[in-house]
Parts: sequence; structure tokens; C-alpha cells
Amino acid sequence: MSNAKGDRRERELVNELDDAGFAVMRAPASGSATERELPDVLAGDGETFYAVEAKSSAGDPIYLDGEEVEALVYFSRNFGAKPRVGVRFDREDWYFFHPGDLHRTDGGNYRVKKETALSDGTDFAEFTGQSEKVTLDEVGDGGGGDGPDERVVNVLEAVERGDVSVEEAAAMLDE
Repeated sequence: MSNAKGDRRERELVNELDDAGFAVMRAPASGSATERELPDVLAGDGETFYAVEAKSSAGDPIYLDGEEVEALVYFSRNFGAKPRVGVRFDREDWYFFHPGDLHRTDGGNYRVKKETALSDGTDFAEFTGQSEKVTLDEVGDGGGGDGPDERVVNVLEAVERGDVSVEEAAAMLDE
């Protein structure tokens, strides 16, 4: 990723976090501007504080240097923040991972594939406390039977396939 694109993506994340009610700043010395390893973004809402290393890609897997991730964890521990790696693939939203949940390569670096971000990452709404991710396996029993409400499962599967939007699904379930 070019520095200009990376800078633009970091500013975008800062603006989105600000809009979500977080006090947020882009670390002025992130990257190569200093000898100290600092995260790209610091954000807090008065209760939860994050140190975020932000990465983006056009579609290729995102790789992080092992030392970069170790520095994020070290800074976060000393600062009192939760370390997170924020990834954004073109035409997708931001997804967040705890460094311990990232795939570690044989060379000691870290990798996030687009498919992994979409399936396992914490999306922006959940990251900022605006919603909670619910998987099909976690859908509760809504019909008094032994399993999940079949109607709810069908609607969620339709969302997962892209047949209906989240808004349309919510409207269907409110009926």
C-alpha cells in the first residue's frame, strides 16, 4: 500500500471513530517518523481505550511485520489500551483483530486474508459498541422447540448469501 493511501485510510478510520463518539487521534509519529514504535490510531470512549495498527489492501492478504505487532502489544500494555489490528480491504468496511487472533506465518510475521476478515473479524459496529455480532450457531430458540427459530435462521442465511440487506432482514424479523 502506498503511504498516501495508507495515510488516507488512517484518516478515514479516525473520522469514523470520531463520528461513533470516540475521542480519537492519529499518532503523529506513526510509521517511520520516529525511532519509537507507536500505533497508528489511539481511541477511547471513556471506558475502553484502543491502540490500533491500521492496514489496508486492494484485495491481497495484509501482512504485518512481527516486530510491528510486538511493538503494538508492548505500547498497549504500557499505555493501558487494548491492542487491535484494524484491516480494510477495498470496497469493504473496517475489521478488527486482537493480535493474538492473527495468523502467524512460519517467518514470524502475521497475515490477514480478506475472507478471514469478513468471517472472523470484529466489524466496525461491534468494535464501537453499536451492535453485537451474532452467528447462525448463536441464534436462540425463538419458537419454543429444541432449536433455533427456523424463520430467523432463514432470514440470517439470506443476509449471509447477500439475497437481502441487513435493513431488509431487520424489517422482516420485526413483522
